[in-house]
Amino acid sequence: MKTGTIVLLVILVILIGILVALYFMGRNLQKKQEAQNAQLQANKQPVVIMAVDKKRLKLKESGLPQEVIDSTPWYAKRSKVPIVKAKVGARFMNLIADEKVFDLIPINQQVKAMVSGIYIVEVKGMRGKKLTPDTTVKKSWWRKQMDKLQEKAGAKPVK
Repeated sequence: MKTGTIVLLVILVILIGILVALYFMGRNLQKKQEAQNAQLQANKQPVVIMAVDKKRLKLKESGLPQEVIDSTPWYAKRSKVPIVKAKVGARFMNLIADEKVFDLIPINQQVKAMVSGIYIVEVKGMRGKKLTPDTTVKKSWWRKQMDKLQEKAGAKPVK
């Protein structure tokens, strides 16, 4: 065989090996995530909170307990997380919100929230009021461009 074919076959075998490894790693991570979601759903409790402030902050700047920061994996310590500073009862607490719920949380209004530890899983309005996403948060340039592209592609309805 020619050396060019041998090199291509070796590269092909290496790529197939990498794809198989990624497949099994992804399946493993998906099982872990499902187990964590089941545990969050099992431990959630209803709480009335009033959000004082909400921001996306790095984990070290968030004001969360040191045990939480220490227990996070090394690759997630630099990422920004949705933090909600809320009044729960008579105490002020820093809570982590789910990405889907973060935009729904109104500032300076009381809401019924399902909380699992320091993690906000669900949010409902008081007296059965339906919550709408908070539009006071300014969209980043990247988010605006993605919204425009999705509208052009037909993924989002045109305003």
